Amino acid sequence: MKRSVLLLAILVMAAACGEDKQPLAPAAITFSGDVFDVRPAGETVTLTVTSPSRPYVTACPDWIRAEAVGTFADYQMEINLAVQANYAYESRTETVTVQAGSLARTVTVTQAGREKPETTIGESAADAVRKMGAGWNLGNSLDANSGDRTHMWIEGSYATPAPANYETAWGQPVTTRALFRMFKEAGFNAIRIPVTWYPHMGTIKLQWENEDWHWDMSTWTEYDVDPVWMARVKEVVDYVLDEGMYCILNVHHDTGDRGEEKKGTAWLVADQFDAAKDRYAALWQQIAETFKDYGERLLFESYNEMLDSYDSWCFATFASPDRYDATVAAAAYAGINNYADLFAKTVRATGGNNTTRNLIINTYGACSGDGTWNSHLTDPLTQLVLPEAPGHLAVEVHSYWEADKFDTQKNDIDRLFSNLDRHIVRRLGVPVIIGEWGGGNVSDEVAARFAGYFSQKAHDAGIAALMWMGLSDGKDRAVPKWTMPLTKDAILKPYLP
Repeated sequence: MKRSVLLLAILVMAAACGEDKQPLAPAAITFSGDVFDVRPAGETVTLTVTSPSRPYVTACPDWIRAEAVGTFADYQMEINLAVQANYAYESRTETVTVQAGSLARTVTVTQAGREKPETTIGESAADAVRKMGAGWNLGNSLDANSGDRTHMWIEGSYATPAPANYETAWGQPVTTRALFRMFKEAGFNAIRIPVTWYPHMGTIKLQWENEDWHWDMSTWTEYDVDPVWMARVKEVVDYVLDEGMYCILNVHHDTGDRGEEKKGTAWLVADQFDAAKDRYAALWQQIAETFKDYGERLLFESYNEMLDSYDSWCFATFASPDRYDATVAAAAYAGINNYADLFAKTVRATGGNNTTRNLIINTYGACSGDGTWNSHLTDPLTQLVLPEAPGHLAVEVHSYWEADKFDTQKNDIDRLFSNLDRHIVRRLGVPVIIGEWGGGNVSDEVAARFAGYFSQKAHDAGIAALMWMGLSDGKDRAVPKWTMPLTKDAILKPYLP
């Protein structure tokens, strides 16, 4: 009996010794690390917290997102700190506060700033255009605007419109660096950023008439660009340059067709140079000052598609009653040359890297001179005068086609490139950029056949060609992903090894 009792006692003691002991509750909060150094691109770090009760993050900067992982067990819990990318040049340091009951402790997160863009300058325009290769336009984003002086719907919808209200007004999402990374990784090397400036310049006074917001442009005062808008433009330019691509920054829907009743908001008109020259110079002076320390991969484009007072496409005064008015046409071409001259002089005068920055001047209406149906079609090319000696200048035109009629347009496309070589490259001694091109609203398959041929012609001619939108549009930009993958591949084929 005594033997059985002794054996039972030994078994009980062994069982007791085999049981897991519960850890003692800690008297303070401790971390697996008190300091985290994070990369500029952003990353997620894991903080292991030991505390007497369940810990909570009670203070956290807006660039860090804290999220508990798993459950609180044995007085421990893991917390993920997801740190966003730092697009500033300067590093940043903040603390995250963790609280458990009445106890609190902070962990320090330091994130380095991004590398400053290269600031070398001196590359010729010809070399820059050659290196650009295939490019794309960030269209319908920073160029979005109300566009109708009798229907200023963006300005009328917000007490003080934010940059995002304009950037998303035409159906595109807010632009991210990830979008440009996708283009760079695919093989593109140039992005054109169209920007409309008039809504963000000076003071626009609206009047409520006929149940809509109207703008009398004669009341437009002051020339200062909204610093918040300029900061957003700068941020998007930085996205492109940080991905190692060339960036073209321009003045976009401040030019263009003002409509049959001239209700449009374009204020830069080819044959009305004197009326706009002061505001135009002030605008470029501010843009140039903002970017004067940027390197050679940033190019400035003078104006987009500047038309005459008739809103003529193809060539000056084509929209006039007689289809040509020699006096107004001469004034329009002289105006284009005056705007180009003022643009170049204004930018150069700001100093810094702008003294030798590569600049782009556009032909009248950005017309390409294509076609044989009128003798004036090449006037936009032949009447263009350079504002300074060749070296750091390029000329831009635009070229739109009907991709579903591609088989009947090959000869016309060939003639386009021949005309550009004859009237611009050989006559003026400067390279050509096709700042916009496309084949209309067709399927990816149809567009790809046309785009492959056009891209090959541009490649062979040494012309940088930047497609207008299409390749990634709407919600696809937010992912980002390709809207037209076949067309993308066709465009890049001539430039890939």
